[in-house]
Amino acid sequence: MAGKAKVAVLLSGRGSNMAALLYAAKAADCPYEIILVASNDPEAPGLKLAAAEGIATFARPHKGLARADHDAIMDAAVREAGADYIALAGYMRILGEAFVSAWKGRMLNIHPSLLPKYKGLHTHERALEAGDAFAGCSVHLVNAGVDDGPLLAQTQVAILPDDDADSLAARVLIAEHQLYPRTLAAYVGGRLEQGG
Repeated sequence: MAGKAKVAVLLSGRGSNMAALLYAAKAADCPYEIILVASNDPEAPGLKLAAAEGIATFARPHKGLARADHDAIMDAAVREAGADYIALAGYMRILGEAFVSAWKGRMLNIHPSLLPKYKGLHTHERALEAGDAFAGCSVHLVNAGVDDGPLLAQTQVAILPDDDADSLAARVLIAEHQLYPRTLAAYVGGRLEQGG
């Protein structure tokens, strides 16, 4: 594993994108390894999967803590693990400016829309309501704005006439699981520039 970029994954839920990153990292030629999976929810199913796969985990609920205090706890855990990069994978908390600044250029996020369209939540419903021909997913660097950082990669997913939000979400998730590991690998390997 020497020479591989060390990645911490932050999640809040089931961790399907974390799993995609983790299983991609098992390939001998993958330039990164997952060294920590951390969450703001100790019951997040993604933590159980990471632990079963032998990955260190950390959880600290955010309830009752100021954003800056929770961010500092998460930052300390990530740094203690020795991470070079952070991959957000369904981390349902907006990170504060100090945390974002500390990881500038080293924190990526996956979002289920073709950014800059449909930042935030309910992306599939919004794409359907707009009558779009395509939905998709985007990987971007994280900045202080919500789903607003420099774009790294996107995958388009056709919207079918009989799609509802659930059927569209299921297909976009397949695309996410392909795009995120490839983009993270290319970025940490120096093969991808911002806006690439």
